[in-house]
Amino acid sequence: MTSTETTMKETVQAKWKKRPLIISGPCSAETEEQVLETAQRLAKTGKVDMLRAGIWKPRTRPGSFEGIGTKGLPWMQQAKKITGLPITVEVATAKQVEDALHFDVDVLWIGARTTVNPFSVQEVADALKGVKVPVLIKNPINPDLELWTGAVERVAKAGIDQIGLIHRGFSAYGNSEYRNAPMWHLAIEMKRRNPELPFINDPSHICGRRDILLDVMQKAVNLDYDGFIIESHIDPDKAWSDAKQQVTPERLAEMLDEIVWRKEDTSSEEFHAALEKLRQQINHLDDELMQILGQRMKVAEQIGLYKKNNEITILQTNRWNEILERAFKQGDKIGLSKEFITKYFDAVHMESINHQNKIMNS
Repeated sequence: MTSTETTMKETVQAKWKKRPLIISGPCSAETEEQVLETAQRLAKTGKVDMLRAGIWKPRTRPGSFEGIGTKGLPWMQQAKKITGLPITVEVATAKQVEDALHFDVDVLWIGARTTVNPFSVQEVADALKGVKVPVLIKNPINPDLELWTGAVERVAKAGIDQIGLIHRGFSAYGNSEYRNAPMWHLAIEMKRRNPELPFINDPSHICGRRDILLDVMQKAVNLDYDGFIIESHIDPDKAWSDAKQQVTPERLAEMLDEIVWRKEDTSSEEFHAALEKLRQQINHLDDELMQILGQRMKVAEQIGLYKKNNEITILQTNRWNEILERAFKQGDKIGLSKEFITKYFDAVHMESINHQNKIMNS
């Protein structure tokens, strides 16, 4: 290994541990000039740690631009040489892994359309055996944490000991605000399950449009994400793919400056004492809620018994609508969103139905 290669590996290791980790570059590598200019302008900001670009682009339908292919890898290699930025690309097949490593790609990522298919993930994992390279894994397109977890396990079993997670949102039918619904609760659960893994946010694919990028980025920071992978293009409106969600390198730098960066903890004893007092209040309130929910289910069981004795169905649609409308009105008065009320009462309702169903079948 040459001294240059050793230095780059040390750089990659340092960047991998840096917080926040910022990865940026165009959705797609289009021309050598575009890749090199993007890399140089990103490097000039002093805010980007790694350069990304799509070389192979899995598209939903044929006819869309599906990436420049392997010939774009030397462009990335040259961009690294000029700027000193480590480079990262998405891989979906064993051949793509082989080509990426041949051209000294420093970090690989597995995309959402690959994560959703265990056979494809296994092919990539098999190609990675014996290789020491960091791998980032995006969530699958559909909201399934087991698929995401399975991808992590397959890559780990291949001997990769530096694995990170990318939250890029989930496909949701009828969703309009976002390109891919963030479903933050799922990302939070995945982070809870894997606290040791770097967890970064992909606001470009969540948003699908640049005007709401900053809001999503700030929320990710508030939720203690470890960084971003975000798309940047020298002329976003003329990008060959995903033009609406890309920003210029200079605008990216402005956005990163606008974010209120927060830390996970502080050494302040006063802060910890005040927080502990409030958390104890939360614990007491949670205990009361559990007791009340338990009492509610006992009443539901009594109702179930009356329904059974009178051969009445469990589901009473009019009564359910009445409960919801009443809850919406009360929730509005105390600052609870209609979305939360709906999710909460849906969960309570299903548990109530399950209790009544046991009575019916007893």
